[in-house]
Amino acid sequence: MNIEEHIPVKDIKIHEGMTAGELMDELYSSGGFVAKHLAVAEKILLKMFKEENTTFLSFPACIIATGTRGVIKEIVRRKLVDVIITTCGMLDHDIARSFKNYYHGSFLMDDTALHREGVNRLGNVLVPNESYGVVMENFMMPILEELYKEKKEWGGRELIDEFAKRMNNEDSILYWAHKNKIPIYVPGITDGSFGSQLWSFREMHPDFRVDVLKDEHELADIIFDAKKTGALMIGGGISKHHTIWWNQFRDGLDYAVYITTAVEWDGSLSGARVREAVSWGKVREDAKYVTVEGDATVLLPLLITSVLEKL
Repeated sequence: MNIEEHIPVKDIKIHEGMTAGELMDELYSSGGFVAKHLAVAEKILLKMFKEENTTFLSFPACIIATGTRGVIKEIVRRKLVDVIITTCGMLDHDIARSFKNYYHGSFLMDDTALHREGVNRLGNVLVPNESYGVVMENFMMPILEELYKEKKEWGGRELIDEFAKRMNNEDSILYWAHKNKIPIYVPGITDGSFGSQLWSFREMHPDFRVDVLKDEHELADIIFDAKKTGALMIGGGISKHHTIWWNQFRDGLDYAVYITTAVEWDGSLSGARVREAVSWGKVREDAKYVTVEGDATVLLPLLITSVLEKL
């Protein structure tokens, strides 16, 4: 190895009035650990967003309970992505927070006391019962009655869009997804309060149906029509897997940025680095990709702020 062919490590230079984009450039030059990974992610996203790609965004529910919801909303509002694949809890938190507040808490609070007070703890975020299940029921049931009169069977994406159409809150991810015609797919649509409301409605109307395979048909059409694909994947689980799973049918993603806190050595999908997906054909061998290890509530705002500056 000729060491002189490698880029020298440079110190990060902080100055007054520094922009996020300038800081990201410094992180790239620093060559250090996750800082370099984050700066590489920025370069991939810039290329991915500028080119004519079919771009996927996947993320879990938990970050939508935090202020990071605003970053996701901005990505959707600016139409930087074409398809969203997420979890049922994302629908829960986006709808609930459009009507009621969640509150600051602590990881170290007394959970028994919280339960007796009717307050749920999501990490260090507090979700009172009146800000969650009650809100979902009051919002969803009248709409389901209305939709049931129109037809008895719906695809998951179709249903979600009908609720998004009725959102009247510009802080909502659903609001902007509908406005910008960005489809939202939730492969685990029964796994949350949104799904529980669907089940409850079905108990009262046994001929009501949700056709989950209709969503898969739509995803197949999106994948097979795409010339190139890219994905920003935040966290793992079903939303990440569904994104890379469908992309294997077109020989893999051309671009992939993955942010995770999960470990690799337990063999989990959440911990699997993007390079592992290459072996499955879910990411192309010549793809531009990076895994960024860290908390998305810290890294994503910095990353997207820098990308928006440079775009």
